[in-house]
Amino acid sequence: MSNETEIREALVDYSRKAVQIGLSGGTAGNMSMRFGDRMLITPSGIAPDIMQPDQIAEVEFDGQYKGDWKPSSEWALHAELYALRPEAKAIVHAHPHFCVALSCLRQALPSFHYMVAAYGGNEVPCSPYRLFGSTDLAAAVAKTMGERYTACLIANHGMIAIGDTLRKAFTRTEGLETLARQYYLSRTLGEVSLLTDVEMDEVHQAYKSYRYGEPSNPSK
Repeated sequence: MSNETEIREALVDYSRKAVQIGLSGGTAGNMSMRFGDRMLITPSGIAPDIMQPDQIAEVEFDGQYKGDWKPSSEWALHAELYALRPEAKAIVHAHPHFCVALSCLRQALPSFHYMVAAYGGNEVPCSPYRLFGSTDLAAAVAKTMGERYTACLIANHGMIAIGDTLRKAFTRTEGLETLARQYYLSRTLGEVSLLTDVEMDEVHQAYKSYRYGEPSNPSK
C-alpha cells in the first residue's frame, strides 16, 4: 500500500476497528504507516468514530508536520521505531485491558504458551515506565524491542506492535491481547508452567521451517 489516500483511509478504518473490538477506547492509542522518508499518523485528540482521512497527519521523523491537525502525542515513539527497524512499515500502539493490566506489573509476558514465540523471542518484554509522549519513552521502547521483538508491553501504559503492513501490526496487537488475557486466566488458576528455552527454540525452528502465512510455492 503506497497510495496516500489508501493509507489515510486504512489508518481511519483500523483505528475504528480497534475501538469496536476493545483494543482502545476514546482517543487512546495511535497508528501510523511509513510514507517515504516520513510517516502518516493518526491525529491528536480525535476519536476514531469522527476521524476523517484528511485529519491524518503527515510527519517528518523530527516532528515537523504538514496540515491543520496535530499528530498523535506519541509521534516520537513511532519515529524512533521506524529509525531502528527499517522493515517496519506500520505501527499500532494501543491500550487493551489485559495488556495494560500486565504492564502494570512491569513484567514480561513469559513463555506460558508457544505462540509467544511469534513475537520474536522467548517472552514479550515490557519496557520501563516513562512519561507518555516523551523522547525518553521512545528511547526506552526502542531499547526494549531492539532488532528482535515485533511487539512489547509498555509499563503502566499499554503495548506497541510493528509490522510490514498495517494488517500485520494490527493482527499482532490482537494476538498479544489474547495472550495477555490467557496468561491472566492461567495465573488465576494457580502456578503457571512455562515452556523451557529448549522448548521455545523448537517452536522458533518450527515457525521458520513451516513458513506460516507464506505461499507453498513462493516462485509462483
